Amino acid sequence: MSSGEFDLRMRLRAGEGAFAPAVSCSRAQCDHPAVHRIEWRNPRIHEADRVKIWLACEAHFDFLLGFLASRDFPVRVHAVSDPVNEEPIV
Repeated sequence: MSSGEFDLRMRLRAGEGAFAPAVSCSRAQCDHPAVHRIEWRNPRIHEADRVKIWLACEAHFDFLLGFLASRDFPVRVHAVSDPVNEEPIV
């Protein structure tokens, strides 16, 4: 897990308490608030327990999900406010 992913997971977990730091969309040059969490992995280079996370605003959700779907990457989608799922993506 990269340090960026660890930081994001900690920020998402913090949202379960009274203070939720703002998280923004992962699309390049977008600073809109994220509402979706896209968990994914590239099975050609990642083991099942390696989970990557992208955040998406409403405007870029379909674009980011389509990018991953066109490559047949395993994906899970959650609301940003949902608890972080630590299960492998198969």
